[in-house]
Amino acid sequence: MPEPLTPAQLARDLAVRDLTDPAAGPHAIQLVVDQAVEAVAALWSCAVRWSPGERIVTVADNYDHLGYHPADVTRDARYTRYVDGRHVLRSHSTAMIPAALRALAADPAEDVLLVCPGVVYRRDSIDRLHSGTPHQLDLWRITRGPTTRADLEEMVAALVPDREHRLEPRRHPYTVDGAQLDVEHGGAWVEIAECGLAHPAVLARAGLGDGWSGLALGLGLDRVLMLRKGIPDIRLLREADPAVAAQMTDLAPYRPVSALPPVRRDLSIAVDAHDRAEDLGDRVRDALGEDAGVVEAVEIRQETPCARLPPQARARLGAHPDQKNLLVRLVLRPLDRTLSDAEANVLRDRAYAALHRGSVHQWAGAGELTEAPDTAGA
Repeated sequence: MPEPLTPAQLARDLAVRDLTDPAAGPHAIQLVVDQAVEAVAALWSCAVRWSPGERIVTVADNYDHLGYHPADVTRDARYTRYVDGRHVLRSHSTAMIPAALRALAADPAEDVLLVCPGVVYRRDSIDRLHSGTPHQLDLWRITRGPTTRADLEEMVAALVPDREHRLEPRRHPYTVDGAQLDVEHGGAWVEIAECGLAHPAVLARAGLGDGWSGLALGLGLDRVLMLRKGIPDIRLLREADPAVAAQMTDLAPYRPVSALPPVRRDLSIAVDAHDRAEDLGDRVRDALGEDAGVVEAVEIRQETPCARLPPQARARLGAHPDQKNLLVRLVLRPLDRTLSDAEANVLRDRAYAALHRGSVHQWAGAGELTEAPDTAGA
């Protein structure tokens, strides 16, 4: 069984505010959800059923009932937060769809829009555009009778009526004729959603057999709101500063509050050969806890197999030949103040201790080298 979250980690994750939930207070993300629901429901005058679901879902609903293969890499604990052998913190809003489909099978409607918004839990890198707890919205129109690619394109056009957009082919286990929805922004294409025709096998598993069909779309709410308001940093969506928080209750353009300078710390570390930016991001979040919001980015600047390093460099890292050396830039920038060098060094050392897998450490405090005790025989 993949290693589950500790009780402290689970409590921390469940305490994260879901910005789509009106009961937790108003937020502009809720306006994005409402507008999307209204636009799609109006196309076919279909009934609307809200199914926000629980944050902890079964592995079956997160993967099996959506058609994921048992050996799919996305099931790995590196990408999924396991609560125990049978439950996970939902890794995408589509994990709420199987339960919503079962409820529809128990209480059928001829034409219905299933609405599943919520915070989800991802293993993700740290930068201005990514978070380990993003918000997503699944919209599935389910009906008795056929649905077509033309219907899907009409649904997409209703969601982004004022933007140039395109659909790029993508494979999802829960759709047929799957696609990625990109919108044009600043001369570049930006992904905001995944969509397709609802896979008949997914409907059948929920009890919706012959005669049922549907359209499936999953929207990245944080990115849509950031594009809509011109928000430059995803951390601003949760910022408590009144001058920022007040702007997160409407869809008016964002007005910058400050432009504090970043503090950068470069780290040379040894890590396992398979470690990626997402793994580093998760370790930094765990290590810094409540201070993790200070981190603007964890950037991998260079990557070198340790076997290719000179012997002196490997000795300086305390690295094994089967590891790799990463040059990492830690960018620290609180949204409300400037860090002192001493504060930055403390945060740097906490992040470094969580990331470095070598036996020799270089601390920021005095630049001293320390060697970890050999516990191989313990």
